[in-house]
Amino acid sequence: MKSSSDLRQHLLRLDGRGYKAYKDLEGSYDFEVYTLWIDHVQGDPFAEPSKMRIRLSHSVAGFPESLWDNGVRAVAFRDFLTRMVCGAFQKIVRGHRGIGKSGRISIDVGGQEVLERTAVIVGDGWIEARIEVGLPARGRTILGKEAEVMLCQEIPQVVEQALKWDQTSQEDCQFFVNQVENYFSIQSQLVSMGLVAFVSDDSILPRSSGVSDSPLVGIQVAKWQSPDSLAVSFHVPHPVPHSKGESTIVKGMGIPQGVTLIVGGGYHGKSTLLQALQRGVYPHIPKDGRELVVTVSDAIKIRAEDGRRIEKVDLSGFIQHLPKGVSTQTFSTDDASGSTSQAAGILEALEVGAQVLLLDEDTSATNFMVRDARMQALVQKVDEPITPFLDRVRELYERFGVSTVLVMGGCGDYFDVADTVIKMDNFLPIDVTAEAKMVATKIPTNRQCESQEPLRSLHQRVPQGHSVNATCGRHESKISVRSLHDLVFGEDTIDLFGVEQIVDTSQTRAIGHVLHLASSRLIDGARTVKKVLEEVERCIDEEGLDVLSSYGVPGRHPGNFARPRRFEIGAALNRLRTVCMRQKN
Repeated sequence: MKSSSDLRQHLLRLDGRGYKAYKDLEGSYDFEVYTLWIDHVQGDPFAEPSKMRIRLSHSVAGFPESLWDNGVRAVAFRDFLTRMVCGAFQKIVRGHRGIGKSGRISIDVGGQEVLERTAVIVGDGWIEARIEVGLPARGRTILGKEAEVMLCQEIPQVVEQALKWDQTSQEDCQFFVNQVENYFSIQSQLVSMGLVAFVSDDSILPRSSGVSDSPLVGIQVAKWQSPDSLAVSFHVPHPVPHSKGESTIVKGMGIPQGVTLIVGGGYHGKSTLLQALQRGVYPHIPKDGRELVVTVSDAIKIRAEDGRRIEKVDLSGFIQHLPKGVSTQTFSTDDASGSTSQAAGILEALEVGAQVLLLDEDTSATNFMVRDARMQALVQKVDEPITPFLDRVRELYERFGVSTVLVMGGCGDYFDVADTVIKMDNFLPIDVTAEAKMVATKIPTNRQCESQEPLRSLHQRVPQGHSVNATCGRHESKISVRSLHDLVFGEDTIDLFGVEQIVDTSQTRAIGHVLHLASSRLIDGARTVKKVLEEVERCIDEEGLDVLSSYGVPGRHPGNFARPRRFEIGAALNRLRTVCMRQKN
């Protein structure tokens, strides 16, 4: 291992040389209070930034072990440190130097959600921050003096300000970790209380804009207040601040298992509530407004996705008797309709273990959701292959234990099948279940139920290994992220626009590498989709997200990954246009 002075002198000697000379920097450097590893040096100023790691011993960092003494707290603590490092970079690093990515230092920090990430790791005796550095150049000429400032002056300042307990806002750190633990405490209690979700009183659900996840602020923002009939309370391990002080009892609205409708006029908060619930499968940072909006971990948002690929899904429970005798028991298409894609999305979610479906009429196919009495009279069932979701939603709950939360502002036919009806009025909830049932009695729909036979048990499918292939030309694997919902996998691009519970591009990146890992180690022509995803989860649980490393070398910078749920991994697999499946007998 070389010393920090060796690094400083080397950088100054590189000043004015060609960019490729930076490659000689790879290795480790002792800065006395921490070690800097330079694992990968970018090939030119426009390439992905260089990968580096900063490691401190616990004795130097000084953080109390109680901050990471269980898995939940460790994820929260690591997330907090990542945000502290990011904030320090923003304050200390001077900014752009030269061309391309020159002069940039960053860490893979998240948004409003708290996710397991590879950005900061707490090991046995040490804490490590994984960063990216744009080594500076003008043209292809090294700016060695600028690089020396970045690596030997600015990074040490960041270490002092963000990675040492005596310099950190200790109260904020404790509060951050404790509130994330409170979230998981509530989530662990939901099923035993017969609930699928919880929204605490005083939550702020609206976001500041359509392109921001930060909370809306202002004196006119409606804070959540639960209707008495749906009010529940939870004991949590740490005090929670509220309008009257703080308490370890959290009160709010529970959404029961079964079929729940969210109704109300336009612009009154129906979709805002559902969006909060779909994001509620993840903990949020303190002061987000949604930090105690908690949804069971196996809740899936379903929407129509015109044009998506479907591969050997048994749609017969929702769609039968297609023209020209096309079978729907092993249905495949490269260009699904809205109704077909929504039916497939539901069945694929159930295949991998979803227990709650979240749907919004605004993003659903109308003919999949309902056929009213007048349409039934005009178009006979013999001419209509679709069995509407309306005629299956109770069966999904009563036979399979799958609950549904559905935003429905334009069709009262769902009153007949709902267990709970919540009306949103100026972003505040009202329990109108009794009124909805009364309306259903006084104004019958006169429509006929169109489910002619019970849903069959779900078929499990088996992916074929050769069809999940990340190779591209001479490259053993090509995996890159163009945007949150645009994943390049080999020669294919997976469109994840309809997978709404991906919340971070680092999740998207991880999904690509998980598929690559699964294709090489798990997809063997015998394991079902569900089994492959369970094995992936076990692998990450045991080896951490570092198992997805781009470089394949244990102990080196793994790249920027945030952990996706198995449901989003499965959704990506199903949308891979090359994937081949067979139904398991």
